[in-house]
Amino acid sequence: MVASLNAGDFIISICDVTSTSINLRWTKFAGAVSYQVTATPVNMLGPSIFALFNGVTLLGTVASLRPNTVHTIKVDAFDKNGMLLAEALTMQLTAPEIPIIDRAYSKLSNSITVEWTPVPGATSYLLTAQDGESFIETIVTNSPGTVSGLKAATMYKITIRSVNAGGRSQASLPKKAKTVLAAPILDVSSPSSDSILVQWEAVSMAVGFSVSIMRSNGLGRMWKENTTNTSLTFTSLDAGTLYTIKAYAWNANGIPGDDSTYNQRTSPHAPADIQVSFDSGTQKATVSWMPTEGAFSYTVTASSGASKLNCSTASTSCTISALQCGTEYTLSILASNDAGSSHSTATVSLKTVACAPRSILIQEDNPGHLSVSWSDAELGDYYVAFVKSDDGLEMHCNTSLTQCNFPAECGFTYFISVFAYNEAGQSPLGDVFNYTTAPCCPGDINPVFVSSDTAQLVWSPVRGAEMYETKAVDGNHVIECNDTATACTLSALQCDTVYNVTVYSFSEIKGSNTSCAPQCVTTAPCSPEIKNVSKDTFPIINVHWQATNDEATYIVTAKGEAGLYHCTSSGEFCTITDLPCGSIFSISAVAQTEAGQSLPSYSVPLETVPCCPADLKVIQVTQSVTNVSWTSGTGAQTYVTILESPKGQSKCHTLQNHCILGCISCGTNYTVALKAISATGLTAVCTYQDYSSSACCPLGVKLYLLGNNGIRICWRTSVGSANYRAELYGSKGIFTCTPSSALSYCDITEILCGDVYTVMVSPVDEMGSKLTFCPQKIYSVTCSGSSVGMVIFRGKRNAEYTKFWMETEIQ
Repeated sequence: MVASLNAGDFIISICDVTSTSINLRWTKFAGAVSYQVTATPVNMLGPSIFALFNGVTLLGTVASLRPNTVHTIKVDAFDKNGMLLAEALTMQLTAPEIPIIDRAYSKLSNSITVEWTPVPGATSYLLTAQDGESFIETIVTNSPGTVSGLKAATMYKITIRSVNAGGRSQASLPKKAKTVLAAPILDVSSPSSDSILVQWEAVSMAVGFSVSIMRSNGLGRMWKENTTNTSLTFTSLDAGTLYTIKAYAWNANGIPGDDSTYNQRTSPHAPADIQVSFDSGTQKATVSWMPTEGAFSYTVTASSGASKLNCSTASTSCTISALQCGTEYTLSILASNDAGSSHSTATVSLKTVACAPRSILIQEDNPGHLSVSWSDAELGDYYVAFVKSDDGLEMHCNTSLTQCNFPAECGFTYFISVFAYNEAGQSPLGDVFNYTTAPCCPGDINPVFVSSDTAQLVWSPVRGAEMYETKAVDGNHVIECNDTATACTLSALQCDTVYNVTVYSFSEIKGSNTSCAPQCVTTAPCSPEIKNVSKDTFPIINVHWQATNDEATYIVTAKGEAGLYHCTSSGEFCTITDLPCGSIFSISAVAQTEAGQSLPSYSVPLETVPCCPADLKVIQVTQSVTNVSWTSGTGAQTYVTILESPKGQSKCHTLQNHCILGCISCGTNYTVALKAISATGLTAVCTYQDYSSSACCPLGVKLYLLGNNGIRICWRTSVGSANYRAELYGSKGIFTCTPSSALSYCDITEILCGDVYTVMVSPVDEMGSKLTFCPQKIYSVTCSGSSVGMVIFRGKRNAEYTKFWMETEIQ
């Protein structure tokens, strides 16, 4: 701790401390011409020690202090007038007292041990060994202390200093001591299992050496030998045993030097009771033996000619790998430790398994028989050949020969291996050969579809087949198809032809099995060609075709909206009957045999004549006009209606189902005919019941007054005889009269005068119905006078009225 009168301006620091002095330094203070250093013991009676220095000196020593004592150190700075300018204080402990060496001696060649009396307050001691200009220092805490790292057989000056927190004391009075001789550097070996050789280099200043040996475990006696040589051999030792060897040199005064200790083991005995086990599967030999005393490891060597294999282990068994088949080996074992190896044991012989047979030859002399042969194997006593099919079934044969025979089936791959055997076991697996027999032939070929030019065949898959080749042969023509599927479609075949079809199984390894048997497949018949369809006698048609098939049946079909119609024949024509009228058919023919049915022939169209209308009516509209109507006829597009009599013919051609015919003669018998015509012009002539036109309307109708309430109606009849009926229509009633067929008039009585009447005289048909188209006349009947008045005839021609004036006398 440092204190200053002017903090930061005047500072002191301690440079060195001994047991009785303190060396210190201070900083220069401005104006100071002298400095005074004072050392005062702390907590102890005693005088203070002063030291005065001029103003130039900044370093000084205070001496004559008490050892191991804390002192207050003060430095005062004075000016030239002796006035105190500044002061600085610090506390400092002095070093302990100077130790006194009691004894210094050397037991080891590289160290000296020092003994001394402990010094109060010392926390450690500094030992110094000096050899001329060089020295070695060591700090120790207690007595005795040792200085190491010295040279052997060398004289050293030894001093000691005590040390505490304040510093270290001055050196003690010196004492001389000499290091002993260096220890010999040993080179130890065990040349045999019962001896140890000890060698060393010469030691400086040594005149002799002492070497001793004993078991390291302390058992047994110790041997000791003195010699002036630099080597020594100990014999009759135990094998594989660890020994401790000690050696030292002595000088001319007989003082022993530093010693060397070395542990050496004798080499082990050779192993005994050797057992060998050979594993033929892995080609390894496991060698075992009884343990040997002192052996750290063992090495087994298998020798055969120039080949050597070995294994090393720390246990009592070892496995030698990679032994060669068909080889006889000599086995030897060495036991080893850090001293060396034992002598070789007596050799043991080992025969390995024979090598796998070579030059394996596989032949299939006849289908279904395999022959396997091979060459002799070295050290082989007998052989076993194995044949395993790819479905898992295995066969073998045991022989001392070099050949075996096996049965074989089609479509299998056989895996073949041959082993040689001897006392050591089975030979290693050699090359595994495979032999594939030809694929089996399909046996259930089924033609599932046969047409005129195509045959589709299917069959069950067979063993060993990768692909199938199908051939269809017809004379010089061959058709083929190849596929991996178990089906084949043969196209472009000739119709109605017998083919020899063979399905060959194929594998990439063996190719095609050419022993497969063919079977016959007959294609369906050829399609017939329709040459003519005759339709002269409807509804019967005859169909003619050209036949090219043998023993075929032909079926002709007429197909249309009206249905299907068939006829069958084994010749070249057949007849279809009962075809409906007004229909369109497609005529085709097929041929049929046991092999199948041909494709249909090209179709020939057929149209039947239209159907005649089922109902026809003739209605007379006027005296010369009739209306003919009918129901529609199937297949008809237009109609021609004809009314014909000796007086002439009336006809019309229409798209409708009715027709108006004019120029009809009244009272005439007509034949009625109708032609139904299709769109293509086919015509059906239809005849119906004759038609008779109505009687002619009377002419010259006149009225005559019969008294006050009667009228006679008169007329002129036309050609032919007919019954007539006269009718008068007025506002006061309707009056009729019907004369006999011989008369052309009739009377109406009790007619009322003063009214206008419409008069119509018309023929009456056989049913008693009158005609409505005869002309009408209108009369006005007055009640007095000699005239009937004005008569008007309402005619239908051009929808106009024609007026007639008649005067009739009143009788």
